[in-house]
This record gives sequence, C-alpha cells and structure tokens, in this order.
Amino acid sequence: MSKMELFLELAKPDNNGVSRWVKSSEFVGNYKDLALGNGGSWCRANSSLAKKYIVEFDKSLTSGNSIDAIRLNGFNKTQTFNQTIRRDIKEFYKDKKCVMLGVNGNSENTKIEIDHKDGRKNDWRVSNQATQELNDFQPLCKAANDVKRQICKNCKETNKRWNARNILGNPYDFYAGNEDYTAELGCVGCYQYDPVEYRKQSVKRISKEASENCVDFIMKKLYGNEK
Repeated sequence: MSKMELFLELAKPDNNGVSRWVKSSEFVGNYKDLALGNGGSWCRANSSLAKKYIVEFDKSLTSGNSIDAIRLNGFNKTQTFNQTIRRDIKEFYKDKKCVMLGVNGNSENTKIEIDHKDGRKNDWRVSNQATQELNDFQPLCKAANDVKRQICKNCKETNKRWNARNILGNPYDFYAGNEDYTAELGCVGCYQYDPVEYRKQSVKRISKEASENCVDFIMKKLYGNEK
C-alpha cells in the first residue's frame, strides 16, 4: 500500500474530498510510514496526494515549525505539470555526457539526469508525453542539475535571468534576449537553458565580429582614413 493510500485510509475523506484533521501523532503502528521525520515527501506540493487533493497543514498545536496535523479540503482542480519523460527520450540521453560538465559517471554527483530545459515547467506541450521532443531536454549530471534548479528558482522569483558571464571565458551574457525574463522568449537565450546552443551562437557571433573588424583593419592599412 502506498503512503497516499495509507493516509486516505486514515483520513477517510468524503465524496467531496474533505477529511478530518489527522494529527501527526496518529502516524504510528500500521501508519508509521507516514511519519514526517523526513519532511513528509508524500504530502508535499508535487506529491500524488497534492495533485489530487487540496492538502492543508496545521502547525499551531505545538511550538516550532513542525507539521502537527494534516487534512484534505476538497479535490485539486488546478492543472499540474506532468514531469514524466517519454521512454525513448530517456533512452536517447541516458548514455550522453553532461552538457555542462562533460561527465557521465557512477557516483551520486556525476550520474546523468534528464533535465527539462525550461526550468519553469509551464509548457503544457512538454507536459504531454505524446508531444514531447528531444530538444525539450538535455543530459545533466546531478551536481549541475541541482545548481540549475536553484538558478531557475531564483529566476522565477525575480524574473531576472542568469548571466552566462558568471563563468570565466563566456563572451556574452545571453545568446538571445537579455536578463529580463519575457513571455515571448521564456528561457530561450539563457546559458542554463541550453549551454550547447549558447556556445554555437557565441562562435557565430565572434566570427562575425572578427570578420567585420578584419575588413576594417585591412581597409585602414591600405587606404588610411579614406572613405
């Protein structure tokens, strides 16, 4: 029996999805697996329980910030982003190296995770496995993915995108757009969204700038300041 099923058995929600307040002290015996010692992953916002029900917490019964009781207050009718990645896409990327750090190892920090390039996860086409595309994802090692996740979280809170020149040697801030997040571009243009595309566009841009400067240099050498 899953933890969600255990809680539903204990809480006994009615036909409207509303349950009684279940105290955390009840998570003993047959329900000991519901104990909230690890933060209660089974009832977090991205859990199966929270996707189906509106989950409410009471932290007022004891001192501190611990969860003292949980109840269900109806069915959750909000559309939630499905993070499941289609099997063929996972198979394609599982043997690839991290596009940021160039590793694919066996240790916890070097193992490959398939990353949703758009960290906001609000594109419903990508939420639907049937319409997912290879280019919606990229292979990142766990260490790189953990850092990207925090960078994307900060961007979502501030609407300021991460500057690629935080990495020494990166020549441009963004390969499209600027630091301001817009609905039109979204994440496109940010190094974190696609470091491979950032490098490609940087090569093209540097080559163009070098070519233009080269012509100016030769013309000035041959003809001085004549126009």
